[in-house]
Amino acid sequence: MIGPLNHVGVAVPDIREAIAFYRDILGATDITEPEPLPPQGVSFAFVNLPSGQIELIEPYGESSPILKFLERNPRGGQHHVCFEVADIHVAKALMEDRGMRVLNEPRIGAHGTLVIFLHPGDSGGVLIELMETAKAGH
Repeated sequence: MIGPLNHVGVAVPDIREAIAFYRDILGATDITEPEPLPPQGVSFAFVNLPSGQIELIEPYGESSPILKFLERNPRGGQHHVCFEVADIHVAKALMEDRGMRVLNEPRIGAHGTLVIFLHPGDSGGVLIELMETAKAGH
């Protein structure tokens, strides 16, 4: 059921500073420009690496779901890991059948495909995002 690791989400208080770190200190050369994603309450940028991506997420708006995370971790930190699945609706039903708390109905994520999140209390303290693999041509 679980597919490849797609990305690791890193919550940051300042996305421009985070981009500078990955570019200037770690030497990343392929980083997208920050974009707002108002329905999810974040702005995001992707650090594209040979083996996957780091998704930098910064709060967007006063009701951003990552504000509490940044209150507890003011300098930022790993927020979630994202795995691909073939069909998000099948994955959601399967996770619920297996007793997992699914935190949302499928919604469009930063990659433009449907995503859900699994409660970290059910997954060893790790917030897990399941992302529907993009269909050909999208």
